[in-house]
Formats: sequence, structure tokens, C-alpha cells
Amino acid sequence: MKNICFYFQIHQPHRLKRYRFFNIGGDHYYYDDFANEDFIQRVAEVSFVPANRLMLEMIKEYNGKFKAAFSISGVALDQMEIYAPEVIDGFKELADTGCVEFLSETQGHSLASLIDPEGFKKQVKEHDDKIESLFGQRPRIFRNTELIYSDDIAELVYDMGFAGMITPGAKRTLGWKSPNYVYKSAVQPKLKLLMRNPRFSDDIATRFSNYSWSEYPLTADKFINWIAATPKEEQVINLFMNYEALGNFQKKSSGIFDFMRALPRFAAEKNIGFATPSEVLNMLKPVDSISSMHPISWVGEERDISAWLGNTLQQEAFHKLYEVAERVGMSQSRRLLQDWNYLQSSDHFYYMGTKHDLPFSPYSSPYEAFNTYMNVLSDFKERVDAEFPSSIENEELNALLTTIHNQADEIDRLEDKIKKLEAKTKVSAPKATDEHAITPATIKEKKSAPAKKESKAKDVATVKAEDKVEPVTKVKTEPDKAIPMAKKATAKPAIKAKTESKPKATEKKPAPATKVKTKNK
Repeated sequence: MKNICFYFQIHQPHRLKRYRFFNIGGDHYYYDDFANEDFIQRVAEVSFVPANRLMLEMIKEYNGKFKAAFSISGVALDQMEIYAPEVIDGFKELADTGCVEFLSETQGHSLASLIDPEGFKKQVKEHDDKIESLFGQRPRIFRNTELIYSDDIAELVYDMGFAGMITPGAKRTLGWKSPNYVYKSAVQPKLKLLMRNPRFSDDIATRFSNYSWSEYPLTADKFINWIAATPKEEQVINLFMNYEALGNFQKKSSGIFDFMRALPRFAAEKNIGFATPSEVLNMLKPVDSISSMHPISWVGEERDISAWLGNTLQQEAFHKLYEVAERVGMSQSRRLLQDWNYLQSSDHFYYMGTKHDLPFSPYSSPYEAFNTYMNVLSDFKERVDAEFPSSIENEELNALLTTIHNQADEIDRLEDKIKKLEAKTKVSAPKATDEHAITPATIKEKKSAPAKKESKAKDVATVKAEDKVEPVTKVKTEPDKAIPMAKKATAKPAIKAKTESKPKATEKKPAPATKVKTKNK
């Protein structure tokens, strides 16, 4: 049985004040609240609210057989909570049906996965905490910003405990393979991958109301027939698009809501169902592994990251932002951390793009977008510098942080070396024939022997005398006070070991008695 898996993404960055209206060193408030409120309320009215109502009606009408997944950035959730709380209420109702799954992503819809692994993990956790607090679900499937994926990112996502990840169905990674299967990561085989079907997704999201399209108009039965015509073994069709496609990009007058409402009826006739991403991963096994050494995305013909980092303006702003990442991570200022998340939004860099037309940009040109962002960033960096005042200059602080990291790495390396040496020591036991080998018995013997400081000097003298004179046992026959002293000396294990290592006393000529007397005097 084939399954259609709908994914809807929602993201809206906080639009910044124009640079000519922003005063560096002023109130440090960077956002155009009027523009943000106007936009989110307008989109909520024409798209989010009626789309949520439609989804709820479809779930009830088809007895829970229609299902969908949502990926909503933390930045968008913040704005909806402030300006359009009715949208949040609609998502809560959908969550209660059990037919909707919420995906994980970064809190700020950022590009941190490309440059700041620790910050990336922190943002993901922050986002998942918010999703759980609002909708009662802890995300199991990860969706990175703009579906950006690479082998390195797969490692990070797997380490965070996710079961699967939605990725672009890009030809540069798939080649001749179909996106309509479950795959696995080449570097982490336990991480399952769901591939976006670009053709069927764009038929709804971008071509639906295009009068010049050869397949216009697109009807529900025609669309389902296309899916049914795919090879029988291709069992999952992943349709990923912006939620604004319902009512905003494709207006209500285009018939988009009627199209969506009719899909489950025609799908049932062709034995095609609907499923959430987690259900798909539970039903299907990976057929092959996918590797991508370089980051890919779902945007542009190249399906790379050039839409955000393709020119010098974007790269300059991007690297200047993340120069302060480590220090911001040590901050306890809630306001500073919030601004940090908002300034990382990928849209700020997208507006600086020069490769394509930017129909949704609030700026007149990429250069205005760059100037506005850099003025805000300059003020933000001053606040970061002010929160960490010291005689240490920024360059010295960065060097110090680098040194700390290097020392931590060195400690880890030495600990590994110590473990290996300990393992070798346990394996190589001492030979029985080695009379100088240290064994548990000798250790016990040494512990049992008395160790008095007062006899130490006399013991040394006895050992020195032994090389030229008779063994210690010979001295025992001497009269007077030598006897108790010899008893103390012979009790010392070190002297015993020394005498044992020498040849037998009978083989060595005894020294003249006069020399012994001279020594005793």
C-alpha cells in the first residue's frame, strides 16, 4: 500500500528596522514590530487559520485516515503567540487528534549546523522543549533549516537521538534512485532518511494556479492517478511545502482548499493512504544508504546552500555573526540570547542574495538588507563586549578560548593513552623465572617488614660493607653491640634481596680480620 506523507513548514523571521531608522547604541531593540504584526496576522487570516480548520475537518470526516506533519520554527511560534494566538489554538486541536506529528528543527531557523555544532544542538533542544510544552509531543523526526543535509549534519542529528530526518530528494545525491523509498545515512546507518519528492510537492506548492502550466488545472483525481502510476514497490510519497501554499501562495479562489479536501476520497479508491513520518519509518525498512559530503538543500536548481551563502555579502555577515558565538553561549542574559536566536534566522542571509529574484524580501535590494543587518549586528556585538568586560582584548580572549579547547583535547588524548597502557600492563604478566619480578608475594613481604627511619643509615652502611667484607650473617658472630644492630638490619627486605643476588659466601675469600676490626672501630 502506498502512503502519502504531507509535511508543512512554517517560518517567519523577525523583520529588522531599516538601518536609517536604527540608532546604534540606542535602545538595542532591532525589530519592526508593526511589519511583523501586520504580516503574521494577514497570513494567519488567509492561510493558517482556514488551513488548520480544513485539516481538522478532514481528519474527522475520514475518521483519522488523513494525517500530516508540521515543522514550525521557534521564531514563528513566538510571533504567533504574540500576534495570532488563535493559530496556536488550532494546532493544539490538531495535536489532540493523534493524526498530526510535529517535527524538530532549530529554534531560530538558523544555519548553525554549518558552523556551530554546539549551538546547533542547543537550539534544537530549546525548540523541542517548546514544542513539547505547547503540543504535548516530543519530536522524533528532525527537519533541518531549509532541509539542509550533509554527512556531518547526519552525525549531529543521530547523536541527538533522532530516529529519522527529512531531506531533499536532490538528484546530485540520489542520482538515478527514486525519492519514494526510505533510505539510511551512509555514516550513521541507524538514522533513516525520508526524501522529499520535488515534482509532486511543487505541483501543489508552486504550479497549482499557474495558467501557463501544461497540466493546469490540477484536480485531486488527476494528482492521485499520478501517484498511483508510480512503480508498485515505491511505497511512500513525501510532499514537503510551505503551509502558506494553502491560501496565501495559492489563493483560496484558485480552489486549493477544495483540492486538498478531495484528496482522501480519491486516494482511498486507489488504495493509497496517509501517514505521519514516524509511522512510515515503523512500516518501511531502508533500501539503500545515501551520502552527501557537501551540504544540500531544497532551494534553487543547484539544491545547494548558495541561496544563503553564495556571495561575499552573505559570507561576510555570516562569519561576523558567528565570531561571537562562543561568548554568547556563556551569557546568562535572556534578552541577549533571544536576540541571538532571532539574528541567526536564515532569511536575513537569504535577503542578501543576488542570484535570484527575491519576491518576498522586505528590502529594496540585497545591499539594503546587508547594511541593515550589519548595523544591527554591530550594536549586538557591542552588547556582547559589554557583558564580558575585562582587560583581555577580544583577540586575546578568542586565543584563550582556543587554548582551553586544545588543552581539553590534549587531556582526552592522554587519558586514552593511559587507558591503552593500563590495558597492556594487565595483559603482560611477569615471568616466573625472573627473580627480580614484582609479584603479589613480594609486595606482601615488603609490607610486612618494619621500616624504621632510625635504622636506615646503618642499613646503607651494612650494604656498602658487604661488597668488600663477609656477608651480614658473618657479622652476627661479632660480640657486644653488633648483635642487636645486625638483627635490625637483617630484617630489612632490601638487604636480603641484595645478599641473595651475590654469590655464595663460600665461593668468596673472606677479608682479613684486621680490616674488619678497623671498620668496626
